[in-house]
Amino acid sequence: MVELANDSTGEGVFQKDISTNQEISLKYLDQIINSLKVAGLISNVKGKKSGYVLTRKPSEITIYDIHRAFENDICVIDCMSSNFQCDRMNECTVQPFWKGLNQLVIDYFKNTTLEEVASGKLNI
Repeated sequence: MVELANDSTGEGVFQKDISTNQEISLKYLDQIINSLKVAGLISNVKGKKSGYVLTRKPSEITIYDIHRAFENDICVIDCMSSNFQCDRMNECTVQPFWKGLNQLVIDYFKNTTLEEVASGKLNI
């Protein structure tokens, strides 16, 4: 996504170039690209055998959007998962701590844009 955000040609970035620049195998990159396309975050410029572009401006894509292309939820600990069952749920005194931390992470992902990451100018 950073490669695409930093592309100024308007012609898109070729998969082989992303693979080389990011040192990612083409096979693994195929899976990444497919997930990003299904999520509606990237598309081909002119169809097959062309470069990839973002479907929105980098300032309009959050890290949360990118994360959601690969995972349903953010869970800093298993018990924060919606499908996790715990016998101690009603008596657990640390659950509010984990919920709070989990929400901080989600909020950080939602409030950080691809533009900020790609430019190296994160507001921490």
